[in-house]
Amino acid sequence: MAKVCFQMKGTAFTAVVMDLQSYSADLFPAQLKQKIDTAPQFFNASPMVLNLASFEGQLEDEQLEHVVAVCREAGLQPIACRGAPTELRYTIMGLGLASLPAAKSRNTDIPQEPAQDAPVKAEQKQPVVEPALAFRPSKVITKPVRSGQQVYAEGCDLIVMAAVSEGAEVLADGHIHVYGPLRGRALAGVKGDTDARVFCRQMEAELVSIAGYFVMNEKLRELCWKEAAHAYLDGESIQVSAI
Repeated sequence: MAKVCFQMKGTAFTAVVMDLQSYSADLFPAQLKQKIDTAPQFFNASPMVLNLASFEGQLEDEQLEHVVAVCREAGLQPIACRGAPTELRYTIMGLGLASLPAAKSRNTDIPQEPAQDAPVKAEQKQPVVEPALAFRPSKVITKPVRSGQQVYAEGCDLIVMAAVSEGAEVLADGHIHVYGPLRGRALAGVKGDTDARVFCRQMEAELVSIAGYFVMNEKLRELCWKEAAHAYLDGESIQVSAI
């Protein structure tokens, strides 16, 4: 019997989501470069989903091609379009991208009312058996995470008892706690946990991300800069509040 060469699995990955709201052939490349310059290591070769659900007006085929080309030239890796109109279907396929439905769009099945004359069969209540919770201890780092280092806590929270330097990256499937200055990048809920949070004693991060949504350094400076803070996801927007 021939050996199986592969297995197909469903999984979740962290990807940058670009909400394209308008298009300008001149402004888009300049603004994208400005954004990438704020965290070039993060954006380099990052998979990206292009969200067109909030685009104002009608995006033409050649405009979409230009947007994708500029993103690729800038080092991003577009993998899909989300919420695109059907008119762009063939252009998206021609660009080698997948088409995803708009965020939070899901089919809602309307439950059918039972027929009036149909006999109603009483259901026997079955005892509810709670699945056993798999406990996985948090990953604790007691030394500073220096520039260029990356620490990942798989399937659990990450606790850093020291500073996270600029250029360093800490990731966790759960929450991230930093009991020191957070100057690098912190990505919580990297497998899609939208309830994950980032806590830190001193917020100076280059980037904070939760479940694929992120906020950059320039925005963080307007919030709780150099203060004890925590970040959490509210809808599709990251909120940062003082602790």
